[in-house]
Amino acid sequence: MDELFLYLRLGFKHIIDLGGVDHILFVLALTLRYVWTDWKKILILVTAFTIGHSLTLALSTLSLLDIPVNWIEFLIPVTILITAVSNFWVHDFEFKQRFSAHYGLALFFGLIHGLGFSNYLKSLLGKEDSLLGPLFSFNIGLEIGQILIVMVILGLTYGLVSLLNLPRKMYMRYGSILVICLSLRMIIDRFGSL
Repeated sequence: MDELFLYLRLGFKHIIDLGGVDHILFVLALTLRYVWTDWKKILILVTAFTIGHSLTLALSTLSLLDIPVNWIEFLIPVTILITAVSNFWVHDFEFKQRFSAHYGLALFFGLIHGLGFSNYLKSLLGKEDSLLGPLFSFNIGLEIGQILIVMVILGLTYGLVSLLNLPRKMYMRYGSILVICLSLRMIIDRFGSL
């Protein structure tokens, strides 16, 4: 039981670690377009991302899928860039589509991020006999951290948009520009390692 709690804590720390800001930036890019009242849409979005990264996290950690680390580390900021750029196509905040392309992107990009998580987890596991317990616990820790990040972003959105009356579209666009700049920097830095 202590071991499972250890991996849960490691998963949580991994996603909220400012040294690995790429995961935080991705969640920020995903959620900039939403407010608290969009909680159902956010739930679908986070679930799509979770399904994607859980699948490749499991496949890669169990050595059923092997993609070079340098490609994964390069593709992660590319997913951040594409997600942030997609925010510029939001013209209203009605989101009437039942299943938008945004959910599909979250699922697909979750597959790439899961590979990034798996590299960290594999380095921790070494030659463990049973991988399923630590894999499950690590993934739960990631999800708890991800939910915390979403709540912080939504709190920031509420403060700036609702309390300080910053126009929602302006908030989303300026936030997206910040994410685009940071992701471009990561892409340039990681391009050299390909």
